[in-house]
Amino acid sequence: MIPKLHYISKGNTSKEHLENIQKACSSGIELVQLDMKHISKKSHLKLAEDAKAITSHFQTRLIITSNYKVAVAMKADGVYLENNDASPAVAREHLYAWQTIGATAHTLQDCEKMITKEIDYIGLGPFRTSTSNDDKALGVNGFIAIADALATETPLIGFGGITTNDVDDILKSGISGIAVSNAITADFNSIKTFNHMLKASATEEQRHSFEKK
Repeated sequence: MIPKLHYISKGNTSKEHLENIQKACSSGIELVQLDMKHISKKSHLKLAEDAKAITSHFQTRLIITSNYKVAVAMKADGVYLENNDASPAVAREHLYAWQTIGATAHTLQDCEKMITKEIDYIGLGPFRTSTSNDDKALGVNGFIAIADALATETPLIGFGGITTNDVDDILKSGISGIAVSNAITADFNSIKTFNHMLKASATEEQRHSFEKK
């Protein structure tokens, strides 16, 4: 079961990430994706453990970005793999059976490749681009085209500059849910708005299962 709203942690320091995760959990987020790009790999485990102490208190799921070894070591709920990370097949060999795998896709071809692997959901984007992101914005039309072509039960989680103003159109595109960073960090009260628009209560999650080959 994959929640429809994911918070991608944000902050200039580890302390800021943890403070923002605390605020997100207090505001009702059901899944936090811990972004650890801002620190060295040797510090990943400590940050992940500190984040888990917060999310466990709120019974919020914690997903580790990129580093599946950390996800295994501290028994996070799963790992999210970006383009230059280990392949889902390699990660699956090391993860516990109950841990989930999400993976990034930017194109239909990326998605087609991912759904042949043992993943639980696909992070599809960016919905819109920023000055720091060179990937082509997919927008609503891109989401529609990819969702229609795939016709898959694997949940597609849209990401990339998404705000509450985008939710209605995104849901109509066939996307299962969204991952948000900037809009939530700017206003943690927006989590309630996102959840209401997504109907993302604990009893209305996107359900998905896969069979191991």
